[in-house]
Amino acid sequence: MAAPSAAAVRVLQLSQRLNLRLFMLVMAVGLGLSLVGFGQLLLVLTAVLSAADLGLLLRLFGVLLLVLIPTAGIYSLVTQFAFWEGWLAGLPQPEQIFAGLSSPQRCYVIYLDGIHQLERDHPPRVSTFLALLEARLQADTRLVRGLEAYTVLPVALAEDAGSAWFWRRLFALQEHHPNGLVQLLAAVLVQANNVIKVGISSDRRYGPILNYELALKICLRLAEVGFRRDAGSELVLLGYSGGGEMAMGVADYLRRLTGAPVRIISFCGVFSGNQVLDGVAAITTIVGSRDPVAAFGRVAYPGRSPLLPLSNWNRTIRSGQVRRATIPGMNHNGQRGPFSERFRGQVIQQVLAALSQP
Repeated sequence: MAAPSAAAVRVLQLSQRLNLRLFMLVMAVGLGLSLVGFGQLLLVLTAVLSAADLGLLLRLFGVLLLVLIPTAGIYSLVTQFAFWEGWLAGLPQPEQIFAGLSSPQRCYVIYLDGIHQLERDHPPRVSTFLALLEARLQADTRLVRGLEAYTVLPVALAEDAGSAWFWRRLFALQEHHPNGLVQLLAAVLVQANNVIKVGISSDRRYGPILNYELALKICLRLAEVGFRRDAGSELVLLGYSGGGEMAMGVADYLRRLTGAPVRIISFCGVFSGNQVLDGVAAITTIVGSRDPVAAFGRVAYPGRSPLLPLSNWNRTIRSGQVRRATIPGMNHNGQRGPFSERFRGQVIQQVLAALSQP
């Protein structure tokens, strides 16, 4: 058989690219349908794709799971170790952080976003939520926003010396690629990095390093807005979704570094409760009655099970530090999530109620 011509090869490559976009569309739809059941998902895929296309889709998905995501996890650990050892500039000495002039507030509310965060600027719905919350805070309370909770480096994720080329490419694909499926895949990869950070924070082996470094990063931001150790201020960590885990991870370190009492308020929080929580003044968890993600967090982390009464989280509950508030009908995100017009007012009301408690 004669070898195909160069033109035929180019046509074949173009066809494969178009098929790949179709595969990604089916995969995105399939991920949504998987909530209904794997059997129905498989029926949909086999009805739309041929056996060869389905095999290619599974191989691509396997590469994503077995190569890209583990590589991101390994790189996260290596970056933290290099940062800890001083190989990367930016790890400050605690005693040098709060050396400037003070502009104290009675309370600093530090917002830690969920795994959807891609950069310092929050998505429009989150920005609107924070603006409404800030408008209702007392005059002596300051909202600290724009913190990237899923990178310990003092620079943005897209400015990381070792991986900036990769993240900038992903951000460019997400923002400017004409195909929505490519944008979706880029967003999934970034969120996978953030999910890995949440997992590391909850780990007893590697979590302390990440949490301490993130606490230093928060301290640097507090110093920028005028916080000083001797001002008698209070810190409140406000975490959404995976930001709840990051808040609990940094709380004890932040208390030690700043000398200030620390409280935690999480809404739709997904957290392990493995961290040292004895020194936290109070914890308020705001949950939606129809939030499957937060409910899954209670199952995924055994330390939150009532069957383990000696876990850190259960000891914290018995001490009376934890207050739980439920918002009927609220989901984790989307049109019924905490940033939607329907529920954001109730979430803000619960946050203000938690802040007003002594």
